[in-house]
Amino acid sequence: MLDATAPGATPARPADPDARAIVLDGYARASLAYRGDTFPLEGSAYAYWLSRIVPRIPAGGRVLDLGCGNGVPVARALAPHFEVTGVDLSPVQVERARVLVPAARFVCADMSALDAPAGSFDAVLAFYSLIHLPLAEHAPMLARIAGWLAPGGHVLAVVGQEPWTGVEENWRGVSGARMYYSQAGIARYREWLAAAGLAIVEQGREPRRGNPGYAVLIARAGGASS
Repeated sequence: MLDATAPGATPARPADPDARAIVLDGYARASLAYRGDTFPLEGSAYAYWLSRIVPRIPAGGRVLDLGCGNGVPVARALAPHFEVTGVDLSPVQVERARVLVPAARFVCADMSALDAPAGSFDAVLAFYSLIHLPLAEHAPMLARIAGWLAPGGHVLAVVGQEPWTGVEENWRGVSGARMYYSQAGIARYREWLAAAGLAIVEQGREPRRGNPGYAVLIARAGGASS
């Protein structure tokens, strides 16, 4: 879920109990406005960060696209090379993903309730999806991700650079569509990854000169930081 900007957003309660309902309704109303069936991958932020994580995944490795949306562009780019599983809360997005990326497997589920055996994945990618969870769930979610990684596996997560929680009205220009966001600051995410046993190997920002923009973190299970 890339480019999740929220201009003109209004404050929302931390751990808003309506967060999931807002997200579900938002993607049902604005799925096509958010992402069409095609995406110009070359030169995009997606392409850059995929180039940073793909060399770290073993050939034919198992990849979890967490918050996969309609499967474009992440699952579509990875499916020819890896065993890709996409997970998304939105049935509208998952239905589209199954049509657009038939080579991948897609599951409609709440990521925080996803049940996967330990060591199931060589990589977990969360492009702007954790920020749709209430903030209190972020640290536990990162710990769950750590448990899903095989030894030496990697997670790529796009998270908050600065703390903020809010709801954007008329999301993506669609009247009546709303979207919920909640995020901590980068220092907290670094602490939570370390507590989960994940060592940060790369850190960046999107947009690269964003103010504040979002933080991009790549971390490794069972490895030293660099």
